[in-house]
Amino acid sequence: MCFSATASFTASVALTGIGVLALRAAHTPGERMFALIPLLFAAQQATEGLVWMSYPWDAPTLRAWATQVYSVFSHLVWPVFIPWAVRALEPVPWRRRVLVLLGVAGLASALFLLFGMVVTPIEVVPTGGHLAYRSPHFFLPISLTLYLAATTVGLGMSSQPVIRWFGVLALASAGFTYLVYARWFISVWCFYAAVLSVMVYIELASRRTAARPAP
Repeated sequence: MCFSATASFTASVALTGIGVLALRAAHTPGERMFALIPLLFAAQQATEGLVWMSYPWDAPTLRAWATQVYSVFSHLVWPVFIPWAVRALEPVPWRRRVLVLLGVAGLASALFLLFGMVVTPIEVVPTGGHLAYRSPHFFLPISLTLYLAATTVGLGMSSQPVIRWFGVLALASAGFTYLVYARWFISVWCFYAAVLSVMVYIELASRRTAARPAP
């Protein structure tokens, strides 16, 4: 998370619990794939907790490794994973086809960002009570557009209202974060998205309730 090590680790524990509940509510391979979203966020937030702790521990090697692992989640995992996780639940053929295109867009964004990470390894600096990740490739217009298309529009393409709202709120939080926390966009927006991932459990729990036979 973007405020402190304690906040990051607390968020990680909470998201782990939500992820476990989501997995318990999942019954199909597609649902189980979708249920992984909170658990992936939990791992990402735990990694950012290690980034925070690397400063009082005076552990630059830990900081470097944790920064790169965190960036694998923020830059590579989400634009690739989200469209396919949504598609795994989607029954409407034309929406599934659009999600394939968004998956390709996410892969293109991830490959471009991976190239940037190799050429210019991402660094992190704590400023103003937040972590600022220095990743200039992320903010290039085409990269950011493809990234947002894969993640937020990908969620919005679902025929399920809860998942669509997840996408709408994720996009709105991205806009808010860019306006208010532009310098710390990567860290702060990942926090908001992590909080919103509780909607994964809401969606799967509602499916489980709907599937129960009437008494």
